[in-house]
Amino acid sequence: MRTMNGYSELTQLGKTVAIPANPEQAKLETFVNPYPASEYVVRLTAPEFTTVCPLTGQPDFAVFIIDYVPGDRLVESKSFKLFLGSFRNHGIFHEECTVYVHDRLKAAMDPKYIRVVGLWNARGGIPIDVVIQSGFLPPNCTPLPLGKIDYRGGRE
Repeated sequence: MRTMNGYSELTQLGKTVAIPANPEQAKLETFVNPYPASEYVVRLTAPEFTTVCPLTGQPDFAVFIIDYVPGDRLVESKSFKLFLGSFRNHGIFHEECTVYVHDRLKAAMDPKYIRVVGLWNARGGIPIDVVIQSGFLPPNCTPLPLGKIDYRGGRE
């Protein structure tokens, strides 16, 4: 069991921190995986992700689902929340945004496996869903299934 002293490198948790002005300014913090010898899947779900279209400024909404098998580090959830919040007024296309989230998380944690799924609400009648993954999913790890309905407020 880790003590609070083991988390001294975290600078945002437990403090009042403003949402960064843009994703580039957002700091994704990580902490030491207390069980590096165990392979397990961590799921982060952000059901109310928002950004804006870079051309029209109109709002875009998505559900983000991140599954990862940690290596030596895990992402701290408050810094992840602030990172996602930094997209609120940031103009970016769906595909670029999803890949950017993946790349930042991968760089911050260096996980054994990571899958980032952006389930974007329809724009012009066409929903755009983007999936990017890297690394190798260990054979003993099974991510939860991806059910759009499950993550958009309804239940099957």
